[in-house]
Amino acid sequence: MPLSKKEVTLDPANWEEFRKLGHRMIDDMVDDLTSLAEAPTWQQMPKEINKTLTMERLPREPQGAEQAYNEFLTNILPYRLGNTTPRFYGWVMGPGVPLASLADMLASNMNPNCAGANQSSHVVELQVVEWMKEALGYDPAASGLLASGGSMANLIGLNVGRFAKCGFDVRKDGLAGGPRLTFYGSTETHSWAVKASELMGLGNSGFRTVPVDADFRVDIEALKAQIQRDRAAGMKPFCIIANVGTVNTGAVDDINALADICVKEDLWLHADGAFGALAAISPNLKERVAGLERVDSVGFDLHKWMYLPFEIACILIKDPVAHKGAFATHAAYLKTAERGPVAGPLTFSESGYELSRGFKALKAWMCLKAYGIKPFAEAIEMNVEQAEHLTGIIEGAADLELMAPTSLNIVCFRYKPSGLSDEVLNAINEETLLRIHEQGLAVPSSTMIDGKYVIRVAIVSHRTKFHDLTDLAADVQRIGAEVAAETANPVV
Repeated sequence: MPLSKKEVTLDPANWEEFRKLGHRMIDDMVDDLTSLAEAPTWQQMPKEINKTLTMERLPREPQGAEQAYNEFLTNILPYRLGNTTPRFYGWVMGPGVPLASLADMLASNMNPNCAGANQSSHVVELQVVEWMKEALGYDPAASGLLASGGSMANLIGLNVGRFAKCGFDVRKDGLAGGPRLTFYGSTETHSWAVKASELMGLGNSGFRTVPVDADFRVDIEALKAQIQRDRAAGMKPFCIIANVGTVNTGAVDDINALADICVKEDLWLHADGAFGALAAISPNLKERVAGLERVDSVGFDLHKWMYLPFEIACILIKDPVAHKGAFATHAAYLKTAERGPVAGPLTFSESGYELSRGFKALKAWMCLKAYGIKPFAEAIEMNVEQAEHLTGIIEGAADLELMAPTSLNIVCFRYKPSGLSDEVLNAINEETLLRIHEQGLAVPSSTMIDGKYVIRVAIVSHRTKFHDLTDLAADVQRIGAEVAAETANPVV
């Protein structure tokens, strides 16, 4: 096909119409945010809308930006997961901050690749990393970067630990360069660790799981014994994972005890602080994560307990030399210079896996500039108090049972009328949770503790009110009683 020299652009044909559409989008966004308390937390997408979204053929001709936006309002916005709402307690998903949404729009418009170099986005991310070190009370000399989420942040920290502690040149020789490598964490550790072990070529058995105590914290003596057994078998332990807020129950491992082991055994200590590490920004909660300043690396999510929109996590690493040594590489097309746009280090592309990186830092920078750190700390304290409020309701109710200690902001409980087996209670609680979801009342999640089905409430929203949790307990009791009655008197 001969070249036509036709000039094509994807800019709007009419900028004023585009401006009006943008203003309408922001107005609609504000209307949505101010009505969240009255909206159902979740609702099922109708089959016909699902079919519309999944069966449409690739558009060949333009339908127009306004038409696309109208379809978003009708077919997409109403059927979200619900984590922007006050009564979403599923998993650990922050609700977002309105100003951060606007910052994401600005970042997208700038559209930088934040690998580093001589640009404002590089400087802003460096500043946000510095602020995160200060907020957590971490080593000011540490290095760090922002990542997509906790899994990537933790993978980066673990990889630096392997580089620093494996005892051979793993970058040059791979795993053939030394003995079998192993790392350790409790049975409550998030599944990222298994995936990381597989991705790093260690196999999932390279991650050695250790039992927990009655408070769901790693059993220190069992950990010591496992390390010694592995050494005796010719393996090379290199890292321990400290859980700072486990995903199931919110338990915080004894970080100081783990740090003592790592000093004695010459191991890397990585903290999975997905949400719990951010308790350190509160002077009133800092002691609950005591020892965090001793870890070699810590990963945590700002889109969890810092409430920001997805995606933004952070990894901090105490040894900048090991950090760069684990990732830095050289390529002709990445050569820097003394002047111009490439007159600056490729700080972040040499600190992790990704070369192409979006401008995640702007939303954190803008919110911290606008509000300061104090309201974030106060919101975290509020969530902990709300968890304690719900725990008190559960402990005072004859038909509710607390299933794990409430360490921070996660409450695990179940509906438990007397005289029923765990098998029947499991079925009743599962059905109760599903009905709470389907009725749009709230979105807790579930987990299993000692073979028992548990309703799990993770409180990570600055929009949640104390009465929302009072209502949740009442809804579980009411719907649980309905389900229990149907179980006892099934319709034939």
